[in-house]
Amino acid sequence: MVFNAVLYGKEITGILERVGSGVRPVSLVKTGPALPELRNAVGELQIPEAVRSGLYLCCGCWDEAHSAADSIENPDGYFWHGIVHRQEPDPANAAYWFRRTGVHPIFAALGDEAANCGFEIEPEASGRAWNPFAFIEYCESARRRPGSKEEQVAMKVQLIEWQLLFDYCARGCRG
Repeated sequence: MVFNAVLYGKEITGILERVGSGVRPVSLVKTGPALPELRNAVGELQIPEAVRSGLYLCCGCWDEAHSAADSIENPDGYFWHGIVHRQEPDPANAAYWFRRTGVHPIFAALGDEAANCGFEIEPEASGRAWNPFAFIEYCESARRRPGSKEEQVAMKVQLIEWQLLFDYCARGCRG
């Protein structure tokens, strides 16, 4: 996937440029507090909450990403919610939110892109192209092995997941 931050308007592009333009892998586990100016800049934008949740997550504003996701009652919000809990890390809570997500429209592309990174997991019996529960387990294993190839792959796939979901929400979001 080629992610292009300029597709989302000047204000969002300006924020994304401060955090790697949406192409910098993010830690598998939430990190310390984000820069207050980024938190404020995202908070002031007139954007759908699903876009806000993704921006907060990219900027390292984990608590704010969680709050924004919590306010969205649709699969996009549930997906963001699952991601923030996977990074907490709280795998059981992440799985709860991914169950609520169901089969999200980006799953097919995510499965394809993840395979291009060398990451393949067996789809669930339902035949979906992406298995978020297997990815939760993979991330749990990878985070216990800092610096490993497994961690690098998990971070790449997590970045692709963020890019696809952010693009989906920013370009036609329902929430």
